[in-house]
Amino acid sequence: MKETSVIFIDDEPAIRQVMRQSLSLDDLSAECYDSGITALQAINDEFPGVVLCDYNMPAMNGLEVLQRVRQIDSSIPVIILTGQGDISTAVNAMQLGAYDFIEKPFNQEELTELLKRALEKRHLALENRFLKSQLRHLAQPGPRLLGESKKMKHLMHLVDSVIDTSADILLNGETGSGKDALARYIHEGSPRRQHNFVAINCGAMPENLIESELFGHEPGAFTGADKRRIGKFEHADKGTLFLDEVESMPLALQVKLLRVLEERKVERLGSNKPIPVDVRIIAATKVDLKALSDQGEFRSDLFYRLNVVELDIPPLRERPEDIHLLFHHFVLVAAARYQRESVPLNPQQMMQLTQHSWPGNVRELRNLAERYVLMGMAALSDTGNAMMGSIAFKQTLAEAVDAFESAYIEQALKDCHGSIKDTMTQLGLPRKTLYDKMKKYAIDKSVYKQ
Repeated sequence: MKETSVIFIDDEPAIRQVMRQSLSLDDLSAECYDSGITALQAINDEFPGVVLCDYNMPAMNGLEVLQRVRQIDSSIPVIILTGQGDISTAVNAMQLGAYDFIEKPFNQEELTELLKRALEKRHLALENRFLKSQLRHLAQPGPRLLGESKKMKHLMHLVDSVIDTSADILLNGETGSGKDALARYIHEGSPRRQHNFVAINCGAMPENLIESELFGHEPGAFTGADKRRIGKFEHADKGTLFLDEVESMPLALQVKLLRVLEERKVERLGSNKPIPVDVRIIAATKVDLKALSDQGEFRSDLFYRLNVVELDIPPLRERPEDIHLLFHHFVLVAAARYQRESVPLNPQQMMQLTQHSWPGNVRELRNLAERYVLMGMAALSDTGNAMMGSIAFKQTLAEAVDAFESAYIEQALKDCHGSIKDTMTQLGLPRKTLYDKMKKYAIDKSVYKQ
């Protein structure tokens, strides 16, 4: 579905119909509204288009619409349609931040050119905002989370809204989807970054040791406890404690964990002295904890205590548009580690990667990238033929063509080091066509600049 280019507001039904048809002929998709009140409900800070609004309307006039839109996002261009001789209104509109005004009756070609210039400005504003966000993420220490798909952008938007708080977080994600990386990313982006990030895998710890690991113990607390041990909670004081595979925690220990989460105090084994701890908990699970709690296999009160903020990490198969970026990143990291040259895949090979189901998620892709750096094409043919050969034609022809075209454009951008001009020449495409296709496939040219 083509995204909306223009939101047109006018209280005259005939004018709305004519405008929609006229803009459609100029390849501009329009949504028409009979009042500013209803139109504003469709506008948010991610709206990629332009607002074209008549001045003289009941309930809310064009200047009021302009002011409300600028409160939502001041970079959304608003063009006011004014009647003849109403120059004072037009001047007022410009002073309030309107992109431009146009007098009625107007020339359709002039209006179209004005709208296209405003759209280009809006797209540049959104691109700059996205790049600044990416730079902020990439500039942070520790692990980097890469992804330009809608699901990853949505996830990172949620992360950004809670990263600087102390709210406990529950991460849901399949094995290999990046739960540990996301937990470390949250810690490194939080005010707790100067203190410890402590990780414990609840599923890998023997049941008779996990309580001591979490809470610590005093000398003589049990056989073999010959000296005091500081537990993970104390070690993570003022920092972050990451409980991976929390679903594996024994039920008896879940009661004690719940108490610690509620009181923020721990007692070492063999001691009755409560020790205050200031810890942010990030728990991770690969199963449905709510379903486990409904079955009585996980305490429901602990589930709701951990579930203050819930973040779902999408599996790699649900964001195939991120595969090229991730693979390229992992290849560069592996090449630096092993002091090997990084040789790019051709578009056909990249298309095959996007068609794989990736049951091991990002971890599987990273391992393949490392083998590729060490073994070259033999890694791809070895994994091989298991991976590439398992790729059946699960896509429609249109989906396969899109995947190939996206990979081909990305490879050209990489070859041209992100230069749009050189990429246009290599692909034989006009600038607008190239930009349209890059927008369609969410391709960011800055990734390929050197």
